[in-house]
Order: sequence, then structure tokens, then C-alpha cells
Amino acid sequence: MTAADKRYARRFAVLGAVFLAVLLGSLPLGRYALSPGQLLHMLWTKVTGGAADWPLSDDKVVFAVRLPRVAAAALVGAALAVSGAAYQGMFRNPMVSPDILGASTGAGFGAAVAILLGAGYFGISAAAFCCGLLAVAAAWLVSRLSRTNQTVALILAGMMISSLFSAGTSFVKLVADTQQQLPAITYWLMGSLSSIKDKDVLFLSIPVTLGMVPLLALRWRMNLLTLGEEEAQSMGVNTRRLRGTVIVCATLLTSASVAVSGMIGWVGLVIPHLSRRIVGNDCRYLLPMSMVFGAAFLLLVDDLARCLTAVEIPIGILTAFVGAPFFVYLMVRREDRL
Repeated sequence: MTAADKRYARRFAVLGAVFLAVLLGSLPLGRYALSPGQLLHMLWTKVTGGAADWPLSDDKVVFAVRLPRVAAAALVGAALAVSGAAYQGMFRNPMVSPDILGASTGAGFGAAVAILLGAGYFGISAAAFCCGLLAVAAAWLVSRLSRTNQTVALILAGMMISSLFSAGTSFVKLVADTQQQLPAITYWLMGSLSSIKDKDVLFLSIPVTLGMVPLLALRWRMNLLTLGEEEAQSMGVNTRRLRGTVIVCATLLTSASVAVSGMIGWVGLVIPHLSRRIVGNDCRYLLPMSMVFGAAFLLLVDDLARCLTAVEIPIGILTAFVGAPFFVYLMVRREDRL
């Protein structure tokens, strides 16, 4: 093991311990008070298969409300951070975020249409997920028809498709009922984890696993994409196939996250930069660090969202309060070039 590997292992272990502390510390927080000792006892009893000796209300709060919400926050944070790190490496641009190809706006449009049609919560999530995938597929198809540089064409196509779906969402909001549907669409687009149930965590975990595992397995090859097209091909890498794999996996992560949580911005931009300051640009270290960092970050933000005020703050608002100043800082410093 090299010195760099040892240094990375130590830092990853520290961040992993922080993540576990935040994860366990998030469960007792909320309007319904639970002591840490009581919570640990409940979790240990469930794991060991013992008999429950606590009130039914405590059981519902922990296992039907808070545990699914905490698990979803960790999954969404990890997914958005990893997809952001993957896109930044692939496009060699530190200002790239997971919604660059229109996955977030496509998912938002799908959710808005589902709400307009009166679909249930699962129908809204499914529509958002499918439209997120559709948006990226449309951007990729348009870029393939272009005769310009494929990377530039893909970015421009993503901007165009994102604009179209954003306009579609605005039209849906225009024709929606102002008493019921419009407030529901607006609140969903702000991003929130307040309605998460255990079935939503299951729905989220499948595409997140399908997108996360290949990216982590191919992260050493992703370093070659930062060298440029010709250099990577000279080293025997099929850049077109690798880029396609990265796009598909990152789209799965982004679309699944937006489908269950709404549009949560800035996580995929901020967390990879902070992780890069800890472990550098090497994707072998950057992607796992971003995964754990993103999970811990969104857990903390979600804790603030449900504990700062009497009325829960949409989580997308809080991430914007963190991300926007950091974006200004990046524009001023400009030290994180890939």
C-alpha cells in the first residue's frame, strides 16, 4: 500500500465515522422526542429479533417514519454527489452538476404532469423517474445527430432539452388548479423528504445500486477521460463506451433521487469539490469519498430542515443557501480545475 493509499484510507475512515455518527444522531431528532439510549435499545432489539417492549407510537415513529427518511437522505445525498463527481470528471469541468443533461428538469416535468393528472405518490415518483431518463436519452440522441464535437454537442443538447422540459413544467403550472394542484407541484419542486416511506426507499435503492456499483467499479478508468479523447484511446480505452456507461449510471442516480425527493440542487456540485480538496482529483479516491460525504451532508441538511423551525423547510431551499455562496467562492478562487 502506497503512502497515498494509506492517507486516503485514514481520511475515508474518519469521514465514515462522521457519517455513522450523523446517521445515528439523526434518528432521535424530531418533534417526537426519543432518547439515544431508547433508540439504541429499539434498534438492537430489532436486529437480534427480541420482543418489543416499547409503545406502538415509538415503533411507528422510528421504523415507519424516521428510519426510512434517514435512509433516503443518505441514499439521495450519496447518489447526487457521485453523479456530480462522475460528470465533472467526464466533462473535465468543475462547474458541472448532475442536471447538466436535463435529468432533474425532466423528472420535475414528469412529476408535475402526474400531479396534474391526479396520480398517487408512487405514480408521481414513477413518472418523474421515467421522464428523467427520457430527457437524458433525448439529449444523447440530439448530440449524436450533430456533426460538431460530441462532448460540446452533448452539453448543448442537454441545455436545450432542459429548457424544453422546464417550459413544459411552467405550462403545467399555468393550467393546474390553483387551490390544490399548483401548491402541490410547487412544493414538490422545492424538494423534501417528509413523505418518504419504506417502499420509497426500496424503489430508490434499486436504481441507485444499478448506477453506483458500475461507477465505483470503473472509477480507475474514469481517470483516463480527464486526459482527453486521443490520450485515452491510445491507452486502449473505448472512450465512447465508457462515456456512455458513465452517462447511463449517473442518469439512473440523478433520476431516482429526484423521483423520490424532488429537485435538490447543489449537492452534486458542492460535495465533489469539497471531497476533491480532501483526496485530490483521482477518481479512485474521489468517488467513494464523495459518496460518504454526500450522504452525511444531506443527512445534516435534512436534520436542519425538520428542526430549525416549527414548519419544515423544503430541503432544496437549504441546499441552495449552502451551494450558491460556495459557487461564488469557486468563481472567485478557481483553483479546482480538472
